[in-house]
Formats: sequence, structure tokens, C-alpha cells
Amino acid sequence: MKSIDTKTLQEYDRRYVWHPFTQMKEWEEEAPLVIERGEGSFIIDSDGNRYLDGVAAIWTNVHGHCKKEINEAIKAQVDRLEHSTLLGLTNDKAALLAKRLVEIAPPGLNKVFYSDNGSTAVEIGVKMAFQFQQHRGGRFARKTRFISFTNAYHGDTVGAMSVGGIDIYHEVYSPLLFSTIKSPAPYCYRCRLCAGKDESTCGLLCLKELERLMAAHADELAGLVIEPLVQGAGGMIVQPAGFVRKVRELCDKYDILMIADEVAVGFGRTGAMFACEKEGITPDIMALSKGITAGYLPLAATLTTQRVYDAFLGEYKELKTFFHGHTFTGNPIACAAALASLDLFEKEQLLSNLQPKIDYLKKRLSSLKQLDHVGDIRQEGMLGGIELVRDKETREPYPWEERIGVQVCKEARKHGLFLRPLGNVIVVFPPLSISLSELEQLMDGIEESIREITR
Repeated sequence: MKSIDTKTLQEYDRRYVWHPFTQMKEWEEEAPLVIERGEGSFIIDSDGNRYLDGVAAIWTNVHGHCKKEINEAIKAQVDRLEHSTLLGLTNDKAALLAKRLVEIAPPGLNKVFYSDNGSTAVEIGVKMAFQFQQHRGGRFARKTRFISFTNAYHGDTVGAMSVGGIDIYHEVYSPLLFSTIKSPAPYCYRCRLCAGKDESTCGLLCLKELERLMAAHADELAGLVIEPLVQGAGGMIVQPAGFVRKVRELCDKYDILMIADEVAVGFGRTGAMFACEKEGITPDIMALSKGITAGYLPLAATLTTQRVYDAFLGEYKELKTFFHGHTFTGNPIACAAALASLDLFEKEQLLSNLQPKIDYLKKRLSSLKQLDHVGDIRQEGMLGGIELVRDKETREPYPWEERIGVQVCKEARKHGLFLRPLGNVIVVFPPLSISLSELEQLMDGIEESIREITR
């Protein structure tokens, strides 16, 4: 194929592409990076410039770009079967992957429903929980509502937005959304419950309010939706230790299904294969995507328990079938990539090799507290969030329209980094395979970029 110069590609993009979460008026005034290749922890643009991928291809990349073993697995599958369907058929890779997922999931999750992205994985979980209660019948049929958390993000389909809680993303669509109950999330400076006293106090007060809401609405609540350990798009907000475990206990107490959205934190990101493992709990339903194929192909899975699955079993005429599906459900090429990724977790002992990198990241993030315009620092495993504030003493934020986070990320390109902020929070989310020297390069560049822009 004849190569096309960078300026032509940029023009094609401006003329034809509508980008996600992007104000296109501003985008059309700039010259975007055109990425053509990937190599390990780096992405490479059409002019040959290398950028360390500090956001892991938007939180998906696990083993680095263009990993040989995954490339070969995909190529081999393409020569055998590109796609069939799970409607009336199965395929070998979908069956093998389902078995592997059940083997590594929190105990008790033993059924896998495939889809193709995180939003749909969550929405499937919501629909399963709703229909589960309907099949129970009697007073349980009144359990039609959901409780979730302020500052939550679960995706961009209508159902996923309904259980979300970030106004800047969701408010404009409010007439389309179904009503949910929102409980405060444990973050001192936003929930206002503990007046900024400390993290543990904040978590306890949030749990107290959650239980009050559950007790008041238990007869109508079908399920609870939570991002365990970390609220990702809300700003990398880390929950206090034990919070998720207590939420599980409350769900059991009030007979509410617990839906864990592990789309962002699953597959090693927190230092464990799944975040729920770190709290020693099993949700009733767990949504997975992003890292499932190590960033290669769209794939998602919603895992659930035998109890939930059994509620959908019956005679054909009873209409207990779960009426949901996707054209590319269980796509064998995507499943082959996921299987190759899981093989690499074992072969390269990825989880056991993370701890030195987690420790180094903790050290470097902590050192940023000395900077005049760095407020809160957050970390859970191999993810971090660096909050930028105008005034450190009062925690006065920068006005969002100043786009300080965006400015820092653009400055970082001069240091050979690609970053993507969440408002005025700088996200640290590299491939799990990143080396210590590359992690040092990433943190050096972030620190220098913050110093330059907030000088």
C-alpha cells in the first residue's frame, strides 16, 4: 500500500472523523498526532516520533503494543475462522475462554455472557439483575430499581448512563435515563459527609448513608452497581480498604444483587487479577472488558453465579430466556487474543512481577506532593491520579475552562509521553508490562510537565 504523508492523513481526519469526548471545533484547529505503529510501551506516529503510552491505549493495554504471541494467535485464528455466531452455535475459542475466565474469576462466578465493550457488559448486568427479580415473582417483582454511586461512570449506553453519576457526561441525556438512587461515594472533598476529615471516616459515613438508603428502598432495589476499589473516569478515586467488602455485606443483608464493574480495574490493574479479589468478595455479577484482550480487539464478558443463571431456566413457553445478544458475541478472533493474553499472564508471571513497579510508582507519586499545585494523590496498584489545584491550602480547583490537565498532557509530548487527563487530574495508567526504566521516564516527564505548566 502506498504511504500517505502526515498532512494528508491529518486533513482526512479533520474532514471525516468525529472523535469521542472531543470538542470538534477545537480539534479541527489543531494538527493531531497520527499513530501508525506500536512497539512495547511506545506508540509511534507517522513522522516516526515515539511516545511512551501513559494511558495504555485508554486503559486496555496489558502486555505492550504488538506483542508477538498475541499477534501470532490472531493470525492463526484468522486462517481458521473469522466469525460465526453464538446464536444456535458455539465456537472453540469462546468455549475455551469462558472456562479460563471462570477459573480465574472470584469463586462462584461460573457463567459467562459475551458482548463487545464495557458499556454493554454493564448494561447486560443491569438487565440480568432486573429480569432475575422478575423471575422470582411475588414481592420480588417489585424490585425494579438500582442503586449506584455519585461520581460513578459505567459507560455510555442509556442503561449504563442511568447508573452513572457524573453530571458533565450524563446530565444532557437525563430525559432518556431511568431513575436510580445515588449514594455518596467515599471521597472526602466531594461527598461532604465528613467535612474532609480523613479517608476512613469518609468511608464509614458513606457506608452509613448507603445502608440508610438500602433499608429505605430494599423492597424496590434489584441491584447495586459499583466500580470496586477505584472510580476510574470520576478521577481515579480510590476507596478505603474494606469498603467494597462492607458493600457486599449490605447487599446480602438487604437482598440486593451486587454488580461489580471491573471494566477498568480487571486483569491485573490493581495488582490482583480482579479488584474484588483484594477485598475477598464475590459479586453476583461482574462486568469485564478493556484488558480482556490486552487492548487488541473489542470483547467483553458479564460473569454471574449459578443462582442468577438458574432463574432464567424454564420451558420455552415461560419466556424466561435472557433476550439480549450482539452480532459479534464470542467473536473467535477476539477470544483467541484473550486466550493468548491469559497465557502471557502465566508465562511471564505478570502479577508477581508487578510489585516492584507498584512500589516505585507509589514512591514517585508521593514525591509529587511537594509541588505547589498538586493536591490529592491517588494510587491503586498500577494506576494513579494526580490532582492539580490552583491553591494547595484551600484546595481551590483550577477553573475547568482553563484546561490545565490538557495543557500538562500536551506539554508531556515534548518529553516523549502520551497522556490523557480526566479534567484536572493527570492519569497514570501505563501498560502493565512497562519496565522500571520506562516507568521512570514516564514519571520524570509527568513531573517536569506539571512544573512547567503550573509554574
